[in-house]
Amino acid sequence: MVRKAPGSQSSLRAANKALVLQTVQRWGGLTQIELAAATGLSPASVSTIVRDLFAAGVVETATTTRNGRRAQLVTVSRRMGLAVGIQFGRRHVHVVLADFALHPIAEHTLPLPFEHRVDTGLDRATVLMADLLERVGASFDDVAGVGVAVPAPVEAGTGSISVAGVMPGWDGVDIAQTLSKRTGRPVYVDNDANVGALAESALGAGRQVRDVVYVRASYGVSAGVVVSGNVHRGYAGVAGEIGHVMVDPQGRMCRCGNRGCLDTVAGGAALAESVRPVLGSLTLTDVVRRAGDGEPACARVVADAGAQVGAVVAVVAMVVNPQVVVVGGELAETGEVFLGPLRERIGHRVVGNSVAPLEIVPAELGSRAEVMGAMLLALQATEVSVPVSPETAVEVV
Repeated sequence: MVRKAPGSQSSLRAANKALVLQTVQRWGGLTQIELAAATGLSPASVSTIVRDLFAAGVVETATTTRNGRRAQLVTVSRRMGLAVGIQFGRRHVHVVLADFALHPIAEHTLPLPFEHRVDTGLDRATVLMADLLERVGASFDDVAGVGVAVPAPVEAGTGSISVAGVMPGWDGVDIAQTLSKRTGRPVYVDNDANVGALAESALGAGRQVRDVVYVRASYGVSAGVVVSGNVHRGYAGVAGEIGHVMVDPQGRMCRCGNRGCLDTVAGGAALAESVRPVLGSLTLTDVVRRAGDGEPACARVVADAGAQVGAVVAVVAMVVNPQVVVVGGELAETGEVFLGPLRERIGHRVVGNSVAPLEIVPAELGSRAEVMGAMLLALQATEVSVPVSPETAVEVV
């Protein structure tokens, strides 16, 4: 039932508009039926709010198809601003410029020196942002927020790396504040596996479930944990750092200062070193490509890595009890070469569940998961003012 709200129509209507807008921002775009289900508002109320927001230029609508039926997709208008996602890898920076519906408008990747320092990385990211904005006829003022993904645990309160030595040259730096000073825009920073989990749970292979473990297997191995639809970062942001779980007490030294971490046997550097005696110097990209092509030595080390990662992920799965494990990163690009042994090892070590058997699936967003998650991070943290029409305020009960 809908009735006039005595005394507080404007505030209630504003709250409902904000709820609808925040929900669209969170998921990048929803149909009106999906919006009603997600917000708890009636379809009629959602329709009225969407019409008001469209008239104010806050959202845009487009015809789409859901379950074989035509529907109206609601997205935040590009006129409200742009989002920027930045992913720092060990040797590169990837920047994507998108509208609020997360439709990429422009993107580019630049190489970075191995173990580059923070100033080098942030300077190149800033220059790349400026170039992309100029390319589409926009400026920094048009950017609503910037999300940054880094291959290290991040303490949310300070925006800095929380474990010393994982990213040499970045320790003790408030990344968000430093980049914000360069760009003049709000910046939000998180671990790359966390934002990958955010993207896959909202837009990718985990979007139909509430509890997800996202595994990123690349130069390092890490996990993002989503519980009840929210990323679990833990105290100081160290949750999911499975690359530093000890798997070999007598193994190689890890950059974190411990010996025999998962990264030292299943990370990119370890795989390249394993095949060097027979194949010479290769990059992780080379190993992945050759493994996918069936080269025996590369396929063997990738399969062994899958089994090692699976053993650690099995422990995480027993603790978290997710509905699905989503696997991304470069090693996942080899398909069943990596996923098969990982899936088999998890299957042997996780207690069978007849109610909801654990699924292990490849990431749907592929190499874009982390940068899209970075943009989602920024959009979820960015507040957009919503015009209110007091005369149309209603209370939904």
